[in-house]
Amino acid sequence: MNRTEPLVLGIETSCDETGIGIVRGTRLLSNTIASSMDEHARYGGVVPEVAARAHLDELVPAITAAVAEAGIRLEDVDAIAVTSGPGLSGALMVGVGAAKALALALDKPIYAVNHLVGHVGADLLRTGADDAEEPLEYPTIALLVSGGHTSLLLVRDLTSDVELLGETIDDAAGEAFDKVARILGMPYPGGPHIDAAALTGDPTAIRFPRGLSKQKDMAEHRYDFSFSGLKTSVARWVEQHEDAGQPVPINDVAASFREAVVDILLTKAVAACVAYDVPRLLLGGGVIANRRLREVATERTDAAGIVLRIPPLSLCTDNGAMIAALGAQLIMAGHEPSSLDFGADSTLPVSEIQA
Repeated sequence: MNRTEPLVLGIETSCDETGIGIVRGTRLLSNTIASSMDEHARYGGVVPEVAARAHLDELVPAITAAVAEAGIRLEDVDAIAVTSGPGLSGALMVGVGAAKALALALDKPIYAVNHLVGHVGADLLRTGADDAEEPLEYPTIALLVSGGHTSLLLVRDLTSDVELLGETIDDAAGEAFDKVARILGMPYPGGPHIDAAALTGDPTAIRFPRGLSKQKDMAEHRYDFSFSGLKTSVARWVEQHEDAGQPVPINDVAASFREAVVDILLTKAVAACVAYDVPRLLLGGGVIANRRLREVATERTDAAGIVLRIPPLSLCTDNGAMIAALGAQLIMAGHEPSSLDFGADSTLPVSEIQA
């Protein structure tokens, strides 16, 4: 195996996107994503069984497309990397089964990796235009925000030492966007629609609560997040206006809700950087596409003297390239492959980088 610049194929099926990525060391060769979002939109959210069936339909075409884009033969790869968790059990099982089949058929080693740590690994990928960018330094604080996860990590070393500082205790931030969008009569997925409505809204119009930010929460939940109460507060505010026969200023509600989410995410992330004396913050996950989140992150990190890193938005959503990148890092760091007896683990802890 080439341990200097390994050619790795990554498979990501933790939720509703079938991601196949191919990397050579830190060089991105292809990143193919087949999303089943339109199918889930009919139900107003991700349906696990629908996601699993979609992965079954899309895996082979996605692998074929990724290999063609990378300009390689499937047998050329040095290793297979796959998300083993966390995520939806049925969806994960499809990817794990496919990865094992490929590894056996091609007689290649397999690396079962953590989906959340993969989001950090996405920042290591180079496509050519960003080669001059400084490489990721350790330790770094990573804020991962998506429809299924909201986590704050301390990454001392990507392949051997990742600590969970805090996570959501109820709804993930992306999930809260979807639920509030439904309250406001917007379609799924909610994030882009709330972002668009908020453009002409007043973010200071309504002071919605910032979950787990009071002094009494600091001992047990200093770096944890909660968005269920915020979602409920928006629902109650809208209901009260409707019951009183008053028009609901949807743009103001959207902007005020978005501001509350962004405020609590970045307040805790910057606080972690300061507390752990880590002058670096990395953002990852699909919710990073939210323009206000990126704007405020830039403002607050600049003010605090913290270096902000955001991977290309195409690598922030769930994708196979980030999984391949983490697999390549494990290989280059000398880690042995995973044995074939690993399974899908929907609650895989972030400290378990490789299964």
